[in-house]
Amino acid sequence: MGEAVPADRIPSLESQALEIRRDVVRMTYWAGSGHPGGSLSVADLLAVLVGDELRIDPARPEAPERDRLVLSKGHAAPALYAALALRGFLPRAELRSFRKLGSRLQGHVDRGTLPGVDASTGGLGQGIGVAVGMALDARLSARPSRVYAVLGDGECQAGTTWEALMAGGHYALENLVVLLDRNGYESDGATEAILGIEPIADKLRAFRYHTLEIDGHDVRQILRALATARETTSGPTAIVARTVTGKGVSFMENDHTWQARAPTRAEAERALAELGTAGEEAGL
Repeated sequence: MGEAVPADRIPSLESQALEIRRDVVRMTYWAGSGHPGGSLSVADLLAVLVGDELRIDPARPEAPERDRLVLSKGHAAPALYAALALRGFLPRAELRSFRKLGSRLQGHVDRGTLPGVDASTGGLGQGIGVAVGMALDARLSARPSRVYAVLGDGECQAGTTWEALMAGGHYALENLVVLLDRNGYESDGATEAILGIEPIADKLRAFRYHTLEIDGHDVRQILRALATARETTSGPTAIVARTVTGKGVSFMENDHTWQARAPTRAEAERALAELGTAGEEAGL
């Protein structure tokens, strides 16, 4: 699956994912609100996308030929902001302003305020439609842009998601890559208990997507899947990334209550210690 991955890329991207997780904990603690569970689960995917895969340049954030990233699960904004900061789109110090009045870093990503954010999202089930439109526009405009949409599994319960996916398959958009953060939980509980979406990979294949299933926390597998997507010219690619909500913090993992609440100081300190920083290094 995909080209061989140079070994020297792996440690750097794993380090970036770890730092994204630390920043997710810090940001939600500083704000006193947010969605740490689903932000931690998507950290590895965003580390690879923003840190390696996307053709983007913080010096030219609006370059027409750039690749586009649509975070359809817009509540995972802390993870995207942290990834963009590591790529140089904003100062790391600005992460402290997350969810503050007047900040560029709102609780759900806003296209109008921050370079590097290509779509305002948060209404679940809407982002994939934006991504399909972007991919179709790139084709009609003969631009080399590729479009990457990161979906949550809870929003796969929405009918609008499937309308958009159907269009992507119908138009055989080879420049569209859908990454599903399949962490199994949403704010009210387990996705399969609330409204089951399985067999999700078979459904995506039925909608004419070249569909891959990977460990969404394995950087090497993510890189190989994205390489396969670039090689696929018959239509769009879907990558079902099996992940763990709250990944990296033991007491948040597989606990849906962390989908929409912030850690206390004691919890943040414990989480950061598990993520390899403690005391003054924790940065709280």
